[in-house]
Amino acid sequence: MSESIKLIYKILKILEQSMDYPEFDVDRLSPEALGISASRRDALLEMLLKKGYIDGIEVKKYIGDKYNTVIGIENIKITIDGLEYLEDNSLMKKAANLAKGIAEIVS
Repeated sequence: MSESIKLIYKILKILEQSMDYPEFDVDRLSPEALGISASRRDALLEMLLKKGYIDGIEVKKYIGDKYNTVIGIENIKITIDGLEYLEDNSLMKKAANLAKGIAEIVS
């Protein structure tokens, strides 16, 4: 699994877990917490927004800026599509682990 896909899963998982709290701790999605650059984090959030997996943020490109900027991260939320992505990804992981276990037993 590619690093970007792992990060997408991690971001969505953080947002899913945050549903249990009245306020979202934006530090959990900081570039430092994710171990990536701010531009990479913003690019991933922009992709998730375009796919409909998250909502509540806005993406802007300011004159003179090389990259887009994410605005309103304190309002970020996971959508139903994002929850479905997590569920599907979790089921695929379980199936892959099961297949790997079977292959090890048969070998």
